[in-house]
Amino acid sequence: MNRVTIDLHALKHNLGTIKGWMDQHPATWTVVTKVLCGHADTLRALQVLGVRSMGDSRLENLEAIDRIVPDFESWYVRVSDLSSVAKVARFADVSLNSEVEVIRSLNDEAKKLDRIHKIIIMIELGDLREGILPGSLVKFYERVFELPNVEVLGIGANLGCLAGAVPNVDQFTQLALYRELLELKFHRKLPMISAGSSAVLPLLLEGKLPRAINHFRIGEAIFLGTDLVNGGSLPTLRNDVVLLDAEIAEIKEKGLVPLSETAVMTPFDSESDESLSPGQRGYRALVSVGQLDTEIGGLTPVDPRHRIAGASSDITVVNLGDDPNGLQIGGTIRFRVNYAAMLRLMSSKYIAKIVIPSLSEFKETLETDRQEIMPAVESLEQQTSG
Repeated sequence: MNRVTIDLHALKHNLGTIKGWMDQHPATWTVVTKVLCGHADTLRALQVLGVRSMGDSRLENLEAIDRIVPDFESWYVRVSDLSSVAKVARFADVSLNSEVEVIRSLNDEAKKLDRIHKIIIMIELGDLREGILPGSLVKFYERVFELPNVEVLGIGANLGCLAGAVPNVDQFTQLALYRELLELKFHRKLPMISAGSSAVLPLLLEGKLPRAINHFRIGEAIFLGTDLVNGGSLPTLRNDVVLLDAEIAEIKEKGLVPLSETAVMTPFDSESDESLSPGQRGYRALVSVGQLDTEIGGLTPVDPRHRIAGASSDITVVNLGDDPNGLQIGGTIRFRVNYAAMLRLMSSKYIAKIVIPSLSEFKETLETDRQEIMPAVESLEQQTSG
């Protein structure tokens, strides 16, 4: 069976590590769960692990989180559009915004619900995605800060999500100055600069991020451990939280290079291995996962001896080398995933998703750990108070 596995112990490790980084800065943070596509057991695990602020870009997922995880702070991390403001005001405590007309509509909807909706004003700093231009910031803020049912928490930015602009210290220094300008002009505190993301974590770890950047929206680093700037994984983070097990449908020794003329007949990109020579043979496995299920280019076999040869909509071909190494029909080949591959897998109705261990077993483990550590904590507290 093809399945995505979410390792809860690895997830716990990454959450704890990143929390330590946030506490040291210090900053508050929101776990961005959009890549989970509303997967209930993983959301419950996040709650068990103490996560109380979650963000998503799909209102359907925020509705699911609201049902599954009561008593949490919800962030809508996609800029709101007019057709969605009623649901944004209902299901999100905080949203990111860059249009006055939308914010006014959010104010009207929040008034109907007798609540205050909090917003972050997004500023364009070079990634060319959402955000107002810095030159219009004062006028923009002046038009929204007196709306009675909207509270401006602060300002924010998104970097590295579209154009691949690498975040730099100057951009964040500018944000801090923009907040200072607004506070001085309007005599009103803006407590938050929400500009941290997985792409900003390298700057944080290098100690270069200005202290004024005090809120992060983190997703990819939690689930994949990715260092988006330098490649590979961030220090001490695990890259095996999410893995794909793909079932083997066929194993045969075959030629590895086509002997006849080839042409571009497939709608999908194929892999080419220039180290292979005509007539070369080896074992090939066919696994029953294809481009319909995920971004095949985002899969990496866990076993370094394996190489993806190509994929169609339903099948992926994996070169195993000169020896199948015990793999059999009905067994699985395991893959690491990048963000694009994980996103498509989690949204696919054809792929099973499970947490390991089960949520009940995981809770029991956490309770056992808590009982074992509490005497040491109490002893330390007594020594400190003494």
